[in-house]
Amino acid sequence: MEIRRAYRSDIDAIMPIYESAKAFMRACGNSTQWADGYPDRATILADIDAGYCHVGIDNEGNIAMVFAFIIGEDPTYATIEDGQWPDNSPYGTIHRMASSGAYSGMLRACTEYCLGKIDTLRLDTHADNIPMQKAALAAGYVRCGIIICRDGTPRIAYQLSQASV
Repeated sequence: MEIRRAYRSDIDAIMPIYESAKAFMRACGNSTQWADGYPDRATILADIDAGYCHVGIDNEGNIAMVFAFIIGEDPTYATIEDGQWPDNSPYGTIHRMASSGAYSGMLRACTEYCLGKIDTLRLDTHADNIPMQKAALAAGYVRCGIIICRDGTPRIAYQLSQASV
């Protein structure tokens, strides 16, 4: 799978992936994450314009996954409850990860790509997003605690360092 930065011209292929991911979350009992239209087209276009949005392209040239990858401190990670970050190394954060559902191992592929850019990665997910929690642990991430998002909702936070891979 080839991973590259997304282009504005990818938006019409990206948005159905988010809709599919939302449907999958609902089917798995996660009824509140990514509610009320989030992430919307404007959010994804802002990610693209900032250079954060990345896509995974399958062998047929189709977008199979999408995620935002942001290197630098994430303000929502400044405070962590019920645990702690293993260290204060510079890190990149994976946000808004979604896949078409056509392939397994998407978080692992995303992680390998991101570790090529920086040695420490962080991500977070909703308590009801059991598939993402399992994928994070399977990819080598360690549960570190709970962070609070800007909207006041809690998320389980994870970290992975190149040294532990």
